[in-house]
Amino acid sequence: MNDEIWTKIHQLVQWLDDKDNATPAQARLLRLLKVQEEVGEVAQAAMGAVSANPRKGHSHTWEDVQNELCDVMLSSMVALATLTPDAAKVFEERVNIITDRSLA
Repeated sequence: MNDEIWTKIHQLVQWLDDKDNATPAQARLLRLLKVQEEVGEVAQAAMGAVSANPRKGHSHTWEDVQNELCDVMLSSMVALATLTPDAAKVFEERVNIITDRSLA
């Protein structure tokens, strides 16, 4: 993954650290919970894209789903970078393990 993206992720972590009144332990937990919140927004958008909720009807588009998925990825990257300064390396290693296992 592009080094520039991870630089931006680490900038976001620093920005959050500077703005947050949470302890480091609380910040880790809150950033993990943020991933779950964003996953819920993906589900809500997908349900809206297929009009699964009769009360709301067609409330979202597939573009909304794409954007929410990006938010999940971004939140996950921020959470990972909060847990380790070697987030890029950890992520790359995990991608390699999964692709090697799956594509073998």
